[in-house]
Amino acid sequence: MKTKAILVAGGKGLRLFPFTRYTQKTLLPLFNRPIIDYALGTIRRGGITRITIISNEHIGHIAKHVGQGLEGEEIHYVLEEEPEGIAQALLLARPHNENCRLMIYFSDNITTVEFNDIVREFSEAEEPPGCLLLAREEEHPEAFGVAVVDDNGDIIDVVEKPEKPPSNLAIGGIYLFDETFWDKLDYAVEEGGNSFSISDINRAYIAEGKAKFVSVGADTWVDCGTPETLLQASIMAKEGKLNPRPYRER
Repeated sequence: MKTKAILVAGGKGLRLFPFTRYTQKTLLPLFNRPIIDYALGTIRRGGITRITIISNEHIGHIAKHVGQGLEGEEIHYVLEEEPEGIAQALLLARPHNENCRLMIYFSDNITTVEFNDIVREFSEAEEPPGCLLLAREEEHPEAFGVAVVDDNGDIIDVVEKPEKPPSNLAIGGIYLFDETFWDKLDYAVEEGGNSFSISDINRAYIAEGKAKFVSVGADTWVDCGTPETLLQASIMAKEGKLNPRPYRER
């Protein structure tokens, strides 16, 4: 089953004002390329060729930069007129992304992890493979969804932005979900309404015993949503640790 990608580039980017008053935060520079080039590079090197980009009133700027995509690609642009939460943003992308498996990529997240083998195995699984979560060890994980693991190292829960984190494993903003994702989203929205978070979906997979996580180990991911982390990622880009290119080097 084909795996498609939804790149969520919405929100007002308040932590990066005043720059985000004039442009979308994914168009801010990491050294010499916009943030979105690194996100798209990760998606493309994962072998994904069907991509939906969700953004706000600056989506025209993104479309002007990204264009119609590379040869063999199909890119859809979806306007989020008002920020009404993650669930509503994802539902706007639903018409382009049903009956498939999904990579959901929150555009602040830049990583050195390569997904080619991961996506291929996920796509080729004969039975719905559940979900795959990206995790990293974080000294202060309170700002993230945090994994709860049992004595065998299996994930048994995700706690959203806890005051007292149950572990130091922060769950990153890049996820792989199987074809049952939309049913789980519908149920979570019905149950939780405006309190919905992506962790609600993760917990639904966990309850079915269908969630796994991959710790980035020596690799990393950076949330570029603040001036400090934007600078950190820019230094990594300058040092050649981050890759904006769409193809893996041979």
